[in-house]
Amino acid sequence: MQAADLGPVSESEKTQPPVDLFLIFAGANIVATTLQTGASLVPAFGLGDALLLVAGGTVLGSALVAALAPLGPRLGVPSVVACRAALGFRGAALVSLILYVTNFAWIAVNNVIAASALARVLGGPASERLWAFSLGVLATAIVAGGPRAVGHADRVAVPLLLVVGAILTLRCVRLPPGVLSAPGDGSMTAVRGFDVVVGYQVSWLLMFGDYPRYTRSKRKAAAAVFLGLGLTSLWFMPLGLVCARAAGSAQPGAMLAAVGLGGLGALLLAVATLTTNFVNIYMSALAWKSLFPRAGDRVSIWSIGLVGAALSLLPGWLRGYADFMLLLGGLLVPVGGVLLAHFFVLGRMPRVADLYAPDGPTARHGGFALAGVCGWVAGTAAYFLAAPLGGTLPALTAAILVTALLGRAHRQA
Repeated sequence: MQAADLGPVSESEKTQPPVDLFLIFAGANIVATTLQTGASLVPAFGLGDALLLVAGGTVLGSALVAALAPLGPRLGVPSVVACRAALGFRGAALVSLILYVTNFAWIAVNNVIAASALARVLGGPASERLWAFSLGVLATAIVAGGPRAVGHADRVAVPLLLVVGAILTLRCVRLPPGVLSAPGDGSMTAVRGFDVVVGYQVSWLLMFGDYPRYTRSKRKAAAAVFLGLGLTSLWFMPLGLVCARAAGSAQPGAMLAAVGLGGLGALLLAVATLTTNFVNIYMSALAWKSLFPRAGDRVSIWSIGLVGAALSLLPGWLRGYADFMLLLGGLLVPVGGVLLAHFFVLGRMPRVADLYAPDGPTARHGGFALAGVCGWVAGTAAYFLAAPLGGTLPALTAAILVTALLGRAHRQA
């Protein structure tokens, strides 16, 4: 599996067992940002209310990604290429650009979260930026080493994450009851909290085809993606909100210190940052190659990783974390709705060759598929207009309805 391989996967190459697909998504989601998403619900909600938001948002968000996962085995192409069927070449290019730009933020956020904990254990606050930049460079170097280097790193990292995650769970369970029973202060509405959780889950949306395309069974691919994302979020988000309650802060280093897991916690976040940034760099490389097919793999990988590492040096990433989740939700939930409408409501499966033909059916519209693009715009508008009442469901509904109605009208015309 090459980092920037945009070509279709043949049937003979679909040898990835579903359990490996599960481990890819689980390993990518046992990360610092999953903890941080849970922490972002503190101090607004009491434990019971927060757990309900985590459960509902996790199930809905994971189900949306999993519903699209069968397209991987069905078409055998990366997500950014599959999007061309519903949005056109230029519409899919906009998705690629959004993926490329937002992954810089993800790389930086992951680096900063881990650096916060590492600096608390070794080097003090002054070393935080150095830690962040160093983690970014290390992750990039491993990805540049190719799939074998990433595979070797994951074989060490994922079991370690599971062990340290289990220790963190035991520490959280043993906290005094008073830490868990404190009420929320209402500083965030329930619908906003729900949108934050869903926004985090659908941040994985554009992985729906990248890894599942190497698995043969559509049904098993969907199950692996749903369980890989859902189970890990249902585990790590509650840990994040409990740690934040214990610390009285959503600052990662303080959260881990509050449960007596300074050194091991820093190791957890450092390793988790590496594993998730492997995926972020990979997805960005695919997006970049879809925009500039002649770009070299190593140049793409190093430029992505180093820009993300450099952005880690900027302040304020954690303060705007919840707003970043809401922005992602507003952009990606409608894309999910458009894809569901195109492939499953309208039942339009393209020929794979057409996905690589810029002069295909949407060429006369400037490379945009009008039904899909209008559905995306309508869904995004609905998300932000309905934000005070909850944007996720209105966005999903609007995107599906507009795409389906315009798609049918266009076919009849």
